[in-house]
Amino acid sequence: MTTWIDIGALDDIPNRGARVVKTALGCVAIFRTGEDQVFALQDRCPHKGGPLSEGIVHGASVTCPLHNWVFSLETGLAQGPDEGSVPTYPTRIEQGRILLDAAQLANRSAA
Repeated sequence: MTTWIDIGALDDIPNRGARVVKTALGCVAIFRTGEDQVFALQDRCPHKGGPLSEGIVHGASVTCPLHNWVFSLETGLAQGPDEGSVPTYPTRIEQGRILLDAAQLANRSAA
């Protein structure tokens, strides 16, 4: 079952930027691309725990601010020679509002 929660307006996130949503299950980074696509990833790089929300968004990727690892916003997979992944969470936009799948967040955290 999908439980969508409203986490804010699309305009609250700068173009090619990010914001952090704090949940009882941990922090989630919400990214907005230059094409107004929205993606949600765990806000922690698997390499050294860097805050991905403070990284640089380029295309459909984000670069970790600590050691320049690049992750796909679509899949959460590390790009290039780096290995690893970051959990991703479904999002959607309705009437300019960003919705996050809370049920999926809970399922990922319980695993």
